[in-house]
Amino acid sequence: MYNTSFIKKILLVATVVLLYSCDKDFNAIGDGLIGDDHFGLESENYDVLAYNQEVTPVQSNGLTLNGLGIYDSDAFGTTTAGFVSQVALSTDAPTIGDITGIDNVIQSVVLSVPYFSHVKTTNTDGSRVYALDSIYGDPNGKIKLSVYESGVQMRNSYFEGGSQFAQLYYTDQNTDFDSYKIENADTGKPLNDDPNVLQNEEFFFSAAEIVDITKDDAGKDVTTRVAPEMRLNLNKNYFLNKILKADASKLSSATIFQEYFRGLYFKAERSGSNPVNMALLDFAKAGNAKITIKYKAKTASTTDDANLTEDKTLVINLSGAQASLYQDNKNPAFDTAIKNPNKTAGDERLYLKGGQGSLAVIELTGFAAKLAELRTNSWLVNEANLIFSIDSDKMKNTYEPKRVYLYDLDNSIPILDYSTDGTSSITTDSKMTKVVYSGIINVDATTKRGTTYKIRLTSHIRNIIKNATVKNVRLGLVVTGDINTITSGKLKLKNDVISDAPRASVMSPLGTILFGGNIPSTDVNYAKRLQLQVYYTKPN
Repeated sequence: MYNTSFIKKILLVATVVLLYSCDKDFNAIGDGLIGDDHFGLESENYDVLAYNQEVTPVQSNGLTLNGLGIYDSDAFGTTTAGFVSQVALSTDAPTIGDITGIDNVIQSVVLSVPYFSHVKTTNTDGSRVYALDSIYGDPNGKIKLSVYESGVQMRNSYFEGGSQFAQLYYTDQNTDFDSYKIENADTGKPLNDDPNVLQNEEFFFSAAEIVDITKDDAGKDVTTRVAPEMRLNLNKNYFLNKILKADASKLSSATIFQEYFRGLYFKAERSGSNPVNMALLDFAKAGNAKITIKYKAKTASTTDDANLTEDKTLVINLSGAQASLYQDNKNPAFDTAIKNPNKTAGDERLYLKGGQGSLAVIELTGFAAKLAELRTNSWLVNEANLIFSIDSDKMKNTYEPKRVYLYDLDNSIPILDYSTDGTSSITTDSKMTKVVYSGIINVDATTKRGTTYKIRLTSHIRNIIKNATVKNVRLGLVVTGDINTITSGKLKLKNDVISDAPRASVMSPLGTILFGGNIPSTDVNYAKRLQLQVYYTKPN
């Protein structure tokens, strides 16, 4: 009995210590101590001033995801996404070999870019059935895809007034690159001029597994299975003259080569009356996007016999400066909303759109008016949330972003709740981390459509209450293509509200329409208006 009683006492002490440890920071928020008084958990809702803000042309170089294709949205309009990239030899000053007198010198020139995909099933023969991720629009969509040599010298920096500055490229520069694109002089066509229209005129993002069959040293077939990717056959004669027959000095260094071959420009257009779609691609990852040239050169010891050759491969990577290029034809309602925000009373609807789109400005005005009272009463904040309700009627037949991102708009940095949330991904998707901070879409079990986005800002609110010197900053809300990307891109022309926008938003083509705080009390959606919801512990 003595041992049992002793153990119970030890457990009791340990529990008290643990609870105190967990609650230590919580109590410090109100600078008060919890005594023997009873406490009640009560919620307070505060009005929020929220209004739309257009994102005008914004920096788009250095993104980790780039759109390619055309996305039609009933709610927002049409977005056409092109892409431009510098190129670099995988090895500077490559040894081409002797190609004179050889028929069919180049066996193939293939541009490859992997898609985001996952395996659905694996068959008994080892083949796999894939589904593509990050494809938006009609599943059977097709586009006219043209790939040109770029005529624009992209640079990483420039000098002005004796100082060096980073060179920026913007979402609205499609016309600049299109004006200087270089067609194949022999054909007057793009580089992807294969007779198969699926390579150009009716290109589509295929989910089919790719099977490569090669020969080993013994001459036996070797089968390699590759996850879905873009594979375009480029004009062989063009690369024979441009690369293999180039003066060696042109291939001697990365700087010289990028001046000689300035890059690739991807142009997307409608393919007749076909439905369209858009894919997000990772061109920037090393080795992801590349041109592979397979050709024949004479063996060193048999230069007199053109029939004795060796197979060689030369790889050109898409690397260096890159930029996404957007063209938008906005829905009139969307265009009007973001160009005419009500900065005094707030907007009834908040339009969030990625790319060169829009964001929402959030001001915690109702909470700010109660700050003095909160500090005097020493109320303790248990939890604080912003819950954004989706206007499901306006979002019909429209892809919904999985996530939104709330940040400190005044300083273009994350709020405290984001920074202190170390939770890992709840799925295999690395972009689904920070689940406590959240911003993840909540989906109705029946309709499978989104209902709300909830963002936790408890630490942010506690910090404002505790520290009178902490500014109640404006917050920004955007769609995000990657919750782990928190840097911002500069606007081409800053305005009185913003001078930059989160890069993760520029990556995404999607948008959502949310209820703002300025909903009339007679409106059927009044209960869905945006408010700051705070749960307090109030001493009796």
